[in-house]
Amino acid sequence: MALSRRVALLRGVNLGGRTLLMRDLAEICAELGYKDVRTLLASGNVIFNAAEPSAEIEKALEAALERFGLKTDVLVRDGTELEEVLSRNPFKAAADDHPSHLLITFHRAPFPPEALDRLHAFHSGPEQLAAIGRELFIDYGGRDQMRASTLLTSMRKARFPTVATARNWNTVTKLAEILADSHNRG
Repeated sequence: MALSRRVALLRGVNLGGRTLLMRDLAEICAELGYKDVRTLLASGNVIFNAAEPSAEIEKALEAALERFGLKTDVLVRDGTELEEVLSRNPFKAAADDHPSHLLITFHRAPFPPEALDRLHAFHSGPEQLAAIGRELFIDYGGRDQMRASTLLTSMRKARFPTVATARNWNTVTKLAEILADSHNRG
């Protein structure tokens, strides 16, 4: 099976006492046999080449991280998937105006539309949300609105899927660029 470039997104790394050095994450990936490993930022983004299907990579990486003392969810996407996510963004103006306050929440399975329906019972804030495939797009509208938002609490009350991790537009764009550049060089 041929190698393909992937990104693994770890949930909740380097938040609330859940510490993992990115060099340790890179070493774990190399020990699992992944090639050309690179990390981006300190928030649990690791890029590598692997032949296994994404679901197998997610399980293997979660098990390896747990042996390292970190129990967390891992979501894997390839370059084509990230490009599709970027192209499906329903909040184009937010990507231009306030990209660090436009979040994409990655899920393992397609996002259940009924979760958005449940949210209305708990939340009436200014944020805009749109579920497309396995991703949930959230436009917070800007720094002050994001800081004051009660959306996360409302999402828990509405029983949103918990196997998920969010990245802002800037980070997702950079990850897609790295994957595309690697593909074009390879």
